[in-house]
Amino acid sequence: MESAIRNPVKESAITGKVFQVQRFSIHDGPGIRTTVFFKGCPLRCVWCHNPEGIELQPVLSFEPSKCIGCGYCFRVCKQNAHRMTGDKHTLDRTLCRACGSCTEECYAGALELIGHEATVKEVLDEVLRDRPFYETSGGGITLSGGEPLLQVDFAHGLLSAAKAAGLHTAVETCGQVRWEHFSRVQDLVDLWLFDVKETDPARHEQFTGMGNELILANLKALHGSGAKILLRLPIIPGLNDRPEHFAGVAQLAGVMPGLLGAEVIPYHRLGTSKLARLGLDRADQSNMPPQAPSDETVAGWVKSLRDQGVHLVGPTSETSG
Repeated sequence: MESAIRNPVKESAITGKVFQVQRFSIHDGPGIRTTVFFKGCPLRCVWCHNPEGIELQPVLSFEPSKCIGCGYCFRVCKQNAHRMTGDKHTLDRTLCRACGSCTEECYAGALELIGHEATVKEVLDEVLRDRPFYETSGGGITLSGGEPLLQVDFAHGLLSAAKAAGLHTAVETCGQVRWEHFSRVQDLVDLWLFDVKETDPARHEQFTGMGNELILANLKALHGSGAKILLRLPIIPGLNDRPEHFAGVAQLAGVMPGLLGAEVIPYHRLGTSKLARLGLDRADQSNMPPQAPSDETVAGWVKSLRDQGVHLVGPTSETSG
């Protein structure tokens, strides 16, 4: 049982790759929280809203519309990845090494390197800046991503440091990692936010690139250990908003009475807007809904799940009756 930092100096120097530390989060666990987004994810969800977190390595974001033609990136790029095509600034990503040199003096913000390496101490120092908000609201730190348990050493070090500092801890996970990763940190986690994207194995593989067998096995093992778990249900119109999936969620919840409940996460198009500036060609995005679901649609999902005995919590549940 590793419930405290064995060597605070050593563990504070452990490094990991993150792409955002988001302060004043209010939807990633109880109270006011700081959410640390880890790089790297084993899944390739067609509706991913954080595509910048999929790869473990940094990625270069480029928005040509913001370019003011200062020429800085052309001068410093050793790979000659930046080019003028006619009167348009283009980026040849086959040459780009995502070194970040071109971003250092891009005052217009057209170029941004997303993802960096940080130590446990560096991240925790930033998290602790909002300690008064955690104390008054019952908040704390949440690890998200990507998939935080892919970087299990870093996750363990950060969770250990957070617990030593007296913070409430939460981890959002897709579940697609070896059970050993869960067992390594479970004594340090106060709340699990566990994504259930699709209950049908074949459709789960269609939507995410992998089946759900390991995910569900980990979920049941975690529940069996007595962990506090809140299911998160991303619902996407035309893909998994099926009666069969809702029935599958109800069946799953029925065999795990210790769950805190489930939260409906309606689809939004934030991830779609990121694809072009990250240079990601996602043909499967053509199947995505053109807009977020209406309040009436979400209310219908909530009613269907509730009618089948699923205990729903969260802002969507509260506003949908």
